[in-house]
Amino acid sequence: MKMNIAEAINDALKLEMKKNKNIVLLGEDVGVNGGVFRVTDGLKKKYPDRVFDTPLAELGIVGTSIGMALYGLKPIAEIQFMGFLWPALDQISNHASRIRNRTMGRYTSNIVIRIPYGGEIRGLEHHTESFESVLSHIPGLKVVIPSTPYDAKGLLISTIRDENPVVFLEPKKLYRAFKEEVPKNSYTEEIGKAKIVNEGDDLTILGWGAMMPKIKKAAELINAKGFSTEIIDLRTISPYDEKTVNASVEKTGRLVVVQEASRTCGFASEIIAGINDNELLHLKAPVARVTGFDIPFPLYKMEKWAVPDADRIIKASKEVLKW
Repeated sequence: MKMNIAEAINDALKLEMKKNKNIVLLGEDVGVNGGVFRVTDGLKKKYPDRVFDTPLAELGIVGTSIGMALYGLKPIAEIQFMGFLWPALDQISNHASRIRNRTMGRYTSNIVIRIPYGGEIRGLEHHTESFESVLSHIPGLKVVIPSTPYDAKGLLISTIRDENPVVFLEPKKLYRAFKEEVPKNSYTEEIGKAKIVNEGDDLTILGWGAMMPKIKKAAELINAKGFSTEIIDLRTISPYDEKTVNASVEKTGRLVVVQEASRTCGFASEIIAGINDNELLHLKAPVARVTGFDIPFPLYKMEKWAVPDADRIIKASKEVLKW
């Protein structure tokens, strides 16, 4: 049946809660109201003892989840907006991601932290952040970012079944942007495996999350000029599928990396560093970055200028292709 991303995530949660009675959902407004974006809508009614609202305390939400996991439950916590995550980074970095190493494998804090992230929804301050690169820097933590309903369901089911702590970032601009066919039954998509959305020979454009529709639009216009563009949806930034990206660069010799996050120290920089380490002699042109700006995310009158769009992606692609 056709679903949007919000519906696909809800369906994944529903199926996994039916299968695993140790799963509990917690977060601000996830119960009675079904979450601020209504992604958990109906789950409180279906599982009244396993879905509960919490105080506005992100450090407490994650800390409590860690304790639950150590005692055998499978907590799925929601942080209402990514900008609210900062207080919880202490628990994520110092405890959730280190428990397995600290206890020599005797314990693991296999929590799931769902977080709506990104801009272009006319959000206020602290409601539009994209600092996924910070999370990718934490050893022991996986970071997953779907961009389609099909991937959202399959990747979330894989995330829930994973034995490690995983942050599942949901591009809220895409929650209800489009629908596609999604199987009714359970299925999984591999964590740490990028998807080649479209194969090409002249140029590779790579991105994740809400940038993917813009990349597809830009590639369509570039291809109309006679070029062949390969599109990669990274889907997971930790672990990073370096093998797929390197193979694509070896084929096309040109790469444009697109991220919504601020430019400095973004994950695009890590990708480019890896390409320079391993694929420099295959490059026909310097790798280009299309990113957000190093500024606090602006209010809605200026937000469309703060994130990459198809025009900026096309401009960068032209610079790479003219070499």
